[in-house]
Amino acid sequence: QVQLVESGGGLVQAGGSLRLSCAASRNIFSIDVMGWYRQAPGKQRELVASITSGGSTNYVDSVKGRFTISRDNAKNAVDLQMSSLKPEDTSVYYCNAVTGTGFWSRAYWGQGTQVTVSS
Repeated sequence: QVQLVESGGGLVQAGGSLRLSCAASRNIFSIDVMGWYRQAPGKQRELVASITSGGSTNYVDSVKGRFTISRDNAKNAVDLQMSSLKPEDTSVYYCNAVTGTGFWSRAYWGQGTQVTVSS
């Protein structure tokens, strides 16, 4: 089991920055992939960025060059640094953790944190 708690959301003007943090309840060395998803009203949840236990990262095209995902192993946390924010980045952002592979794969979610970007 993994409990995830997000923090750092809020209201920011377009062009501004926010840093989201996701604290895990256990050592993240044991978590294969951690990531951030977002879901706007009336839209499907989409992957924003992910990072593997080996440090490989992946980003959705719309945030490349603006967002950076990182793992803080000492704090058992994954952060998402968001810069040059746009109104279309407004969403509820969810932290995700995946352990195991294939049949043994399990996904865990945080409760979500609201990010609102005003124009």
